[in-house]
Amino acid sequence: MNLQYISDSTGQTTGVFIPIQEWNELKSKYKGIDDEETNIPGWHIDVVRERLANKENPIDFDEAMDDIERNL
Repeated sequence: MNLQYISDSTGQTTGVFIPIQEWNELKSKYKGIDDEETNIPGWHIDVVRERLANKENPIDFDEAMDDIERNL
């Protein structure tokens, strides 16, 4: 795939250019890839809102990963 990365003046990547032929191939391979609207299930929104509301006992990333690894 012949991608071209677009960067801002600080060198931060801000976008990707995909040649139209390759984009059309991706669209035929992955149906719906060009849909602009993403439907998020209501239950997922509720879970995220609940987690955001629980700001009293947040844990950092490393602690969360340690907890996950202990339970594997």
